[in-house]
Amino acid sequence: MQVLRMVDLPLMGRRVLIREDLNVPIRDGAVASDARLSAALPTVETALRQGARVILMSHLGRPVEGRFDEAYSLRPVARRLGELLNRRIDLIDDWKHGVEVEPGQAVLLENVRFERGEKADDPELAARLAGLCDVFVMDAFGSAHRAHASTHGVARLAPVACAGPLLVRELEALAAALEHPQPPTAAIVGGSKVSTKLGVLRTLAGKVDTLILGGGIANTLLAAADHPVGRSLYEPDMLGFARRLLRGEFGHADIPLPSDVVVAESLDEAARGTTRGADEVGSEEMILDIGPRTAAEYAGRLHRSGTILWNGPVGVFEHPAFAAGTEAVSKAVAASGAFSIAGGGDTLAAIQQFGVRHGISCLSTGGGAFLEFLEGRELPAVAALKARADAH
Repeated sequence: MQVLRMVDLPLMGRRVLIREDLNVPIRDGAVASDARLSAALPTVETALRQGARVILMSHLGRPVEGRFDEAYSLRPVARRLGELLNRRIDLIDDWKHGVEVEPGQAVLLENVRFERGEKADDPELAARLAGLCDVFVMDAFGSAHRAHASTHGVARLAPVACAGPLLVRELEALAAALEHPQPPTAAIVGGSKVSTKLGVLRTLAGKVDTLILGGGIANTLLAAADHPVGRSLYEPDMLGFARRLLRGEFGHADIPLPSDVVVAESLDEAARGTTRGADEVGSEEMILDIGPRTAAEYAGRLHRSGTILWNGPVGVFEHPAFAAGTEAVSKAVAASGAFSIAGGGDTLAAIQQFGVRHGISCLSTGGGAFLEFLEGRELPAVAALKARADAH
């Protein structure tokens, strides 16, 4: 990959602005899953060891631009990041006139999406960010598909722009899995809508041997195959595409459909699942997980795989009654011995919930970026880094 790399640059005493993806779930004022924070630690620690003046930035959620909202403040993130680094990480609310930070210390800027013009890649905002640093490090793979001021604009305008270790590792791992996979190959794609993953489903159908689908996507394919889905989440407008996918119009991938499912009439805390055959779903029932027979079949396919790409759970794993399918799949990936890459917020949360991190070859911090890379699209932030390297 033709980009400048942070590990090849002298950082002693330099102001190093690092864009990380610290967009983590916050519950009751605390970080609920620190997987993305842990992934960023090696980059931050490397810069600190070299005596850099480290300035971290990230977004959190989708606040209204130009307006502070305590619900989206990075304050809990700064606190948890400090605990993980075993040092104080101050949160900087007002950085417009510069940031004071000593060599070997780190601070975190408040949510960059509070700034007007962030999502529009505003040149003025990008220039203000670029003015904070001597070196800009793009390390947020999870945001690399966004042409925003903090990912793309600043990379074009900073004195030096380079890729961080996490970004490099994720890009190289994904490229290896797609360009030189160990067969047989499998992909797991979950999610609520076929319509948001049309491109990646088309692409993967032509690249992998087995394509396992979950969530609303699987429900849509079940409906396309004339199975009853009751009140399940699915997309009637996507049935035509789903039938073409099942017919193999986009590639040779084998796409197994669930033979049994777990259903309920509600998703409240007291809901209890009932296992039914795929042809037995009642008109008032919702499919909320794959059944045990299907989970065993999917696990067998994964155990035989040499390369696995995983984005999205196969059920509503946050609810104990509908977690068994995703747990079985996650444990099968971890135990497979395959080169496995898992990406997306829900996927990372499932990996943490079921304690299978040790068995996953590479965790990708990206969701949308992960999928766009699989589609073969060039990520805007990476394109900006390549352009800077060419001009270096």
